[in-house]
Amino acid sequence: MKEKYYPWGGEFTECTEDGCVAVVNLNIDFTPTKKVAIYGSLRTENIGIEKIVANTISNPNIRYLVLCGEEIKGHRSGASLIALNKYGIDKQNKIKNAPGAIPYIENINEKAIKRFQKQIKTIDLIGEKNKKKINQKIQELIDKKPKPLEKPYIAIKIKPVKKLNISDKRALHSKIKINYLGKIKKRGE
Repeated sequence: MKEKYYPWGGEFTECTEDGCVAVVNLNIDFTPTKKVAIYGSLRTENIGIEKIVANTISNPNIRYLVLCGEEIKGHRSGASLIALNKYGIDKQNKIKNAPGAIPYIENINEKAIKRFQKQIKTIDLIGEKNKKKINQKIQELIDKKPKPLEKPYIAIKIKPVKKLNISDKRALHSKIKINYLGKIKKRGE
């Protein structure tokens, strides 16, 4: 590859560098055509979504994100990803209109999210398990031959807040510190 795409890692397979489609598998074992740029699974409506956003915007050739398979109960990560693409985040970094349990974006900034919204069109095939139908839709998108969007955008990870503030409206799990024994650290530890 000319550029180093997909800087945030994750559970995915790279296929074609200049592919315009990325595929998100939700509770489905599905290997799409090798003409896609990348495909992989999504489990969580927070860190998993952050990785997908950061990795898809790093490859300007990706213009479509196909979500297929059965939704993850409780997490509703697929629907939360679609909501992020459509509505963005609020001032507390919560994905607007997301149905997931803890749909907070805490490790990428709003500029990266705006780029995701501009670059990517989500294709909602949530609930679809027919692999032939999914591949047909992918081929339709590939046949559109969309132009790449500008240059790669590398999302920088936000540095964690050092001061614990329980009144903060962001997800509480990001503020809890665990020591090497697996116990919650007390202040000053």
